[in-house]
Amino acid sequence: MQDERYVASADLGSGKIAISVAKIVGDDIQIIYYKETPSEGIRHSLVFNPKKASDSLRLAVREAENELNIKIRQIVVGLPRCDIHQEVAPARLERSEPDTCITLEEIVALKNMALDDYPLQDASKEEIYGAVAQSFSAEDLINQTEDDITGTISDILEGNFKIFVGSKSAIKNINMMSTLAEIALGRQYFVPDAVAKAVLTSGEMDNGVALVEIGSGVTSLTIYHGGILRYYYAIPFGGNIITTDIKYECGFKEALAENIKLAFGSCQPDKLQTMSDKILQINDEESGGYEHLSVSYLSQIINARAQEIIEAILFLIQESGYADKLRDGVVLTGGGANLVGLSSLFKEMSGYCVRMGFPRISKFCSAACPGVGETSAAASIGLILKAKEDKYINCIEDRPVIVKDEEAEIEEEIKDSVFDKNYGVIEPSREGEGNHKKPKKPKGKITWGSKLASKLSSAFESSTLGNLYDEMGKE
Repeated sequence: MQDERYVASADLGSGKIAISVAKIVGDDIQIIYYKETPSEGIRHSLVFNPKKASDSLRLAVREAENELNIKIRQIVVGLPRCDIHQEVAPARLERSEPDTCITLEEIVALKNMALDDYPLQDASKEEIYGAVAQSFSAEDLINQTEDDITGTISDILEGNFKIFVGSKSAIKNINMMSTLAEIALGRQYFVPDAVAKAVLTSGEMDNGVALVEIGSGVTSLTIYHGGILRYYYAIPFGGNIITTDIKYECGFKEALAENIKLAFGSCQPDKLQTMSDKILQINDEESGGYEHLSVSYLSQIINARAQEIIEAILFLIQESGYADKLRDGVVLTGGGANLVGLSSLFKEMSGYCVRMGFPRISKFCSAACPGVGETSAAASIGLILKAKEDKYINCIEDRPVIVKDEEAEIEEEIKDSVFDKNYGVIEPSREGEGNHKKPKKPKGKITWGSKLASKLSSAFESSTLGNLYDEMGKE
């Protein structure tokens, strides 16, 4: 019988934290929980206030624990999407046994050489978030893939790698947020690769595709070609600039502006048809009056900001050098991609074929789990798919098995204590904490049903980024 384990992921967004929990048995993934909750202390996907962010994370995790009746001990998260620059790192290996076939171990050694020898401009402030092998060469063989170069014979082995460098302080803030929330970090993944794993097909990655993820505070572009991640860049604005424009133009509060955008917003004012004549009446509870807002005018505001986002992405596509190699066009994902008419507007302005990027249900099942199939869930589900490949990640604490002949004594002991019915004594409520007595510990034995502790120990001994470099660029 295959081992059963659980993985919990947190997509740290500017507007929301998306928590997913999955049950994994062998190669089967069942998403058993997905929920989005408002986030604080996060801006442009960067944790700038670890205390506020930890409060949001703790609340989101507690809701998952209460609904599933479990205890989440660790989570996997994504690295920041913004403030990342990419560099080229070559590496060369003179083989000690040139008459033998090039092995996978030599490929891995070459990758490590590229990473170890890459000169960061300021190692105290920068850190490598990810690296992707672009091509390999061996004497007469030039620009080969990893699969093609493995097994050939050559005196030398050369490789070209793309290195993605980000802020070290951003990672420190994530670690501090985790510490304050009292939740361990299982892994930190490069988000673009995780999102691609959730929404793209192998055919799209091979033929050439631009994956555009539109979040609240960040819009990112990831380009795949030949099955390899070729280009990544993020701009520090997304759906929030549309909400902000509605807020200031109409004099609304931000929450109201967001709700109006989602309920009545459209990117194409010339295609509203009968809706263009509609007038919204917005009641002002404070003054007792009301405001009028034309749906057509609302659409014009949204159209102006949406065009800015699309123009910025099209500029980056040209800068990447892959503008004429995107045979499968553009895939839009993220919460901001749901804006009515956005995909049509993108197609009109770019000339590319455009589709919406929903998490592919062929990779998991999610019975009775609402929201998991939406574009806003792509990153959180992608993190689950990445973590699934690491067999040592198990985020859920096993339930205690209480020795039967001591159950009655334990029940009597804990009647007046603050006690979690599945896991033992928990901390008292923070409100009026000083007036509470410390809960008594049960006297009975509590045994655990697996070797989770040893697995977690092994997982934490390895680097946080762990196997990231070998996994990136693969489906």
